[in-house]
Amino acid sequence: MAHSTRYAHPFLPTTRADMQARGWEQCDIIIVTGDAYVDHPAFGPVLIARFLEGRGFKVGLIAQPDWHSAEPFKALGAPRMFFGVAAGNLDSMLNRLTAQKKNRSEDQYSPAGRTNCRPDRATIVYAQRCREAFPEVPIILGGIEASLRRIAHYDYWSEKVRRSILFDAKADMLVFGMGERPIMEVADRMRRGERIQDIRDVRGTAYLINDEEMRTHEADPARRAVDRKTVVLPSYEQVIEDKRAFAVMSRDFQMETNPGNARALAQRHGNRAIFMNPPALPLEDGVGTTGAEGTSVAMDELYDLPFNRVPHPMYQERIPAYETVKHSIVLMRGCFGGCTFCSITEHEGRVIQSRSAESVLREVRALRRMGDFRGTITDLGGPTANMYKLKCKSEDIEKRCRKLSCVHPGVCENLQTDHGPLISLMQDVRKEDGVKHVFIASGVRYDLAELSPEYVKELAAHHVGGQLSVAPEHVSPRVLEKMKKPGIESFERFQQMFACASEEAGKEQYDIPYFISGHPGSTLEDMVELALWLKQNGKRPRQVQDFIPTPMAMATAMYFTGLDPLKMEPVYTAQGLREKRLQKALLLYWNPEQWPLAREALKQAGREDLIGRGPHALVPPETPAEAARRQRAERDTDEGASAPRQAQAPRGGGRSRPSRPGGPRAR
Repeated sequence: MAHSTRYAHPFLPTTRADMQARGWEQCDIIIVTGDAYVDHPAFGPVLIARFLEGRGFKVGLIAQPDWHSAEPFKALGAPRMFFGVAAGNLDSMLNRLTAQKKNRSEDQYSPAGRTNCRPDRATIVYAQRCREAFPEVPIILGGIEASLRRIAHYDYWSEKVRRSILFDAKADMLVFGMGERPIMEVADRMRRGERIQDIRDVRGTAYLINDEEMRTHEADPARRAVDRKTVVLPSYEQVIEDKRAFAVMSRDFQMETNPGNARALAQRHGNRAIFMNPPALPLEDGVGTTGAEGTSVAMDELYDLPFNRVPHPMYQERIPAYETVKHSIVLMRGCFGGCTFCSITEHEGRVIQSRSAESVLREVRALRRMGDFRGTITDLGGPTANMYKLKCKSEDIEKRCRKLSCVHPGVCENLQTDHGPLISLMQDVRKEDGVKHVFIASGVRYDLAELSPEYVKELAAHHVGGQLSVAPEHVSPRVLEKMKKPGIESFERFQQMFACASEEAGKEQYDIPYFISGHPGSTLEDMVELALWLKQNGKRPRQVQDFIPTPMAMATAMYFTGLDPLKMEPVYTAQGLREKRLQKALLLYWNPEQWPLAREALKQAGREDLIGRGPHALVPPETPAEAARRQRAERDTDEGASAPRQAQAPRGGGRSRPSRPGGPRAR
């Protein structure tokens, strides 16, 4: 293998020549991913591939194949056991389209940031091509796209309720959540001779069942009782026709996400159904012990796998996502925040799974050996910067708890919030030879941080490069309640603590708050309140998130149904791209490009008093030149509307086939 001599570890085989160099006639497992092949633990499909390789399987990788035919999926031949198919680190639709449904200018996970290197709904397309290439080979779906589309779900980009992805992909199994435990058990059992259709009891997996099997679950007289073994969700047909049924489905699904007490789920789709086992148990913190079945997996094991931490040498161009993470270190996974707009809990779990300090320090030393490392660790964190080692005070309480958040409406009395282990680790990383700077780029959970003044002082003194990211998201109590975020008072207390700690450290530093516009519950009046708060506090946010309804999030259910699934009460939602733009414009009130939309929003909200030049105004009045431009645009629009139009194809009649990327593919 020509490229193996330049790196510490052989890359996973991507060609027949690579297989021959290892003396392989056939792979056991082939992973297909929509991302470029970066041999780094931050790339989920590659992490799974390396993990399976470490367990003794012959694993090959097909990265960003041309999906227009089955030929690229034959590159490594037929795997002996199964294809593992993933769209990549992001849902492929979210990866391509913005909240305004416009094409993104860059794909962070492709060489040179090129777009159109993967198809829309990549998991479905890749699975179909694998089936076309080798009809008899089992297919297992995984990754975040499959995980968050495992039940009937609202798809923002087509504005439809779509059925479980398993039906459209025609796959044999779906692994949801972080897949190390379930995929290891499935692979091990197949290696011992079991057929995939007989493997039905693995936690963290889903599969299709027939009408007769579904009837046994529907006939369970206790299916609505607390002790029922399987929760029957409203059917696909019901949630299409009845938005209240969709809200009930979302609520019932959320209630079964704690692996300590979650029950199996089943959902009918016509004369078939999807059956989901309870979520996989979390990985063990630090170093685990292998049980009788060999199923124990620890966080440390994953990051001790033989990664080269660089893109495959077949790429000559930079891969933007790699540039972001190459000098960063993940400490933990999971989140117990329960924010309704976020899908971390549904995918990574609500139980925090942490690495040992020793494992983190080993990775720091590996970073030091990289030729381009200059002493700066760009991020020491995870989904949240400061949940490392935080957990419930009692395993028994944690297993029985059915709350969806440990920090809303307030921090749970059973949650251990000691930041001591994290502070100690931050200090140890700074002491490592060759390390000059250690930054915290992950978002800080400020309602937890304010409980630890020592952490805030450590953060301000050593780990902020002038700006600190925090995410209060909104100021309106009504909107924050729908988000399941703490009141703005908590952020203001943290803000004061951070400012004092920075002054004490002799540093001029600023917090950079993130906000969401267009979130369910947020009206134009609420956005005016937020804009006024921003102006009063001297904030001019440059990065504003326009709410995107991602599959299976609770806020997405609110957006689609107009109901809060937890309370089954009506909730206002900005519908239509125009109103979403108006809400976003109010957050960017200081930007002259947004003034026309901001004025329109203020007029609709009945707050024309905020249009002016006084100290209390948000935007200045329209100038004569602006009025002339607006009138010309309105006149052109009216003339265009009255002109005869050519016949157009009906919208939504079929899925368009994305064009192939221009130029040669990086191979």
